[in-house]
Amino acid sequence: MDSFRSMAHDYLIIGAGPAGLQLAASLERDGADYVVLERGSGPGTFFTRFPRHRRLISINKVHTGYDDPELRLRMDWNSLLSDDPELLFTRYGRRYFPPADDMVRYLSDYAARTGVRVRYDTAVERISRDDGDGAGDGEESVFTVTDRTGNTWRTRRLVVATGVPLPHLPSVPGIELAERYDTFDPDPQSFTDQRVLVIGRGNSAFETADSLMETAAVIHVIGSGSLRLAWQSHYVGHLRAVNNNFLDSYQLKSQNAVLDGRVLAVREEEDGFRVPVAFERVEEVVKDLRYDRVIVATGFRMDVSVFDDTCVPDLIVDGRFPALTPVGESVNVPGLYFAGTLMQGADFKKATTGFIHGFRYSVRALHRALRQRHHGEPWPTRDLGDTVEAAVDAVVSRVNRSFRAVAAVRRPRRLCCSWAPTARLRYAE
Repeated sequence: MDSFRSMAHDYLIIGAGPAGLQLAASLERDGADYVVLERGSGPGTFFTRFPRHRRLISINKVHTGYDDPELRLRMDWNSLLSDDPELLFTRYGRRYFPPADDMVRYLSDYAARTGVRVRYDTAVERISRDDGDGAGDGEESVFTVTDRTGNTWRTRRLVVATGVPLPHLPSVPGIELAERYDTFDPDPQSFTDQRVLVIGRGNSAFETADSLMETAAVIHVIGSGSLRLAWQSHYVGHLRAVNNNFLDSYQLKSQNAVLDGRVLAVREEEDGFRVPVAFERVEEVVKDLRYDRVIVATGFRMDVSVFDDTCVPDLIVDGRFPALTPVGESVNVPGLYFAGTLMQGADFKKATTGFIHGFRYSVRALHRALRQRHHGEPWPTRDLGDTVEAAVDAVVSRVNRSFRAVAAVRRPRRLCCSWAPTARLRYAE
């Protein structure tokens, strides 16, 4: 083990976004041997570009009427967990829907004040895995990470916290002709008096459509199935009210529309684009529609191109997220963990794991699982006394205070207590 320590790290985290930074801060507090590799020149590279129109939809409620820090976090969807009570996003601005630049400043300060060890401008190009001394079990496997300049790192526990950097594009002939949400020019003036089609039915699509209402002549937003509104479903990733002003312009006959249907192809012609659309609920009537611009905004997926054949993780949700154990380890690659929004595959669109106010607790649980498995530290528990009544009171109190206990949208979280006839009851944090 000494030779391994001299040439590598016990933990290697890829990505200095919210999840990578919080996990690194916990490891830093432990005095662990770790390093973070970040492709950008500073923390939170994702938020320097997204959302494209620079307004977050994660709420920042500064004034809650509560003094309890746990209760205040229920209305603070942007702060990471730390030991510093002053290191809260709510101190970086008072806007309910804050600008993305506030998140960049917050993450930069979080990295500086927690003292995490990050190597910036380090883009990972390849990840491979071997079985060390031939043992072949998860504990003895070693990952080799190579960056763009040829530098290599070796680690037994690799944590990928890179988010979902690639667009999730529909399989449509000619889709490459469309402008992509992640790269198009968002300046509304460039769309003046044009007919625009936005492919997608989520927040990025409606954020885009909303931004063009003052300049574009006609805007159509298209997608299959029923439009899911967050205020109806209670899932924060569905269309939020802050992005749905466009619906007024549709229902009040202002030359905009939401189309229920499938794009069959995108064809470029001299006068713009011809897009055949199969409309739903009208026996699949197909119409050719003409547009000056077509933008595709259909979500994101993870990037698996850096993994070689020795460690490609199994994927779920149409290849968008890794398949994970309950604590965030790959189901088919022992020692490979994922943190942050990449942890949402198992409860996709059922809980808040895809967002900071959800995965900050999942990352904390991952850290505790790593300490328990590899360092013999017991999982933190709370003594509930020796009666069922005391346990019920404690659990009810916890549910009333904790955001994580009620973070699921469609399935409740299970609160577990250990119990034996002669033992005291304990609650696993």
